[in-house]
Amino acid sequence: MNTSPTRRALVVGSTGIAGQTVSRQLVDAGWDVYGLNRRGGRQVDGVTSVQADLLDADATAAALAGIAPEIVIITAWIRKETEAQNIAVNSATLRNVFAALEPDGGVRHVALLTGLKHYLGPFEDYATGVKAETPFHEDEPRLPSPNFYYAQEDELFAAAQRMGFTWSVHRSHTVFGFAVDNAMNMVLTLSVYANICKELGRTFTFPGSVEQWNFVTDVTDSDLLGEQLVWASTHPEGRNEAFNIANGDLFRWRWLWPQIAEYFGVDWAGPTGEPQTLESSMPAVAPATWARIAEREGLAEHDVSKLASWWHSDSDLGREVECFTDMTKSKEAGFLNFRSTPKSFFDKVERYRAARLLP
Repeated sequence: MNTSPTRRALVVGSTGIAGQTVSRQLVDAGWDVYGLNRRGGRQVDGVTSVQADLLDADATAAALAGIAPEIVIITAWIRKETEAQNIAVNSATLRNVFAALEPDGGVRHVALLTGLKHYLGPFEDYATGVKAETPFHEDEPRLPSPNFYYAQEDELFAAAQRMGFTWSVHRSHTVFGFAVDNAMNMVLTLSVYANICKELGRTFTFPGSVEQWNFVTDVTDSDLLGEQLVWASTHPEGRNEAFNIANGDLFRWRWLWPQIAEYFGVDWAGPTGEPQTLESSMPAVAPATWARIAEREGLAEHDVSKLASWWHSDSDLGREVECFTDMTKSKEAGFLNFRSTPKSFFDKVERYRAARLLP
């Protein structure tokens, strides 16, 4: 008879793309999973929902009292207008979570999800001071610009020293994922865009920069990201290390874009001159067009704003610098998982179709 105690995990930001994915993986692996989020959104089946405003220290402490997780996976962040505000709120959320967990003790490892703005700089100073050569390596020095990822790391390091847990930092690129009630996903955004183009008889035009169209790049499959988060939290090789996490293959959008267009049955075009951003072209036509598609096809969501995040995809596709990462450190540590990027994209589309979020 197996008498080993159930392992307990806390996922902070459990309703986001990464949060839903890693929660699902932990539940499937037999963990007792608590999911913390601000708005009380839909949790993955098997996750115990915990709701609190992470900026409210008292509310966070009350919500987390008695949980005493063994591992904590932090995937949440809050976007503000300036980087100074980003630093203030996103460091406060971590500080409040650690303060809430400290009285009960028991935390063995904390995995923090960040991203490639670690190498590229924050939104308001994006890619202007990049010194690292591609592919980006984990040991690149921090950029001189203030960056909320750096502030989050510093909160993590301070708490680890005070509370005695090990840590890992995971720097993902653009995430291709499946998540319900979450629009911060390029796969879903581009799929909605393609369906609107098809409905209106428009060309599926690449909305980003000429540089992103032509440069080598990579992306991160959400399932792969979850696997690395769990691996680092449960293997000694993941302790006190920062890891890039990307699919392991490289591509150019000029190669992938025609494949996406063929899949959705639309004509395509590359960039010409100034980027024709989604944020400038979609708001005027998307709400009514998507509502019509959703009504006709019997889809579960008629509000396009709950599916597509135009600015988020624009920010990634509009870069004017080459951007891809090196995965050698992760491989040498023993994490050998990978994904094919085209298969990743179309796998997620099929999941959204099965969930009746896409026609």
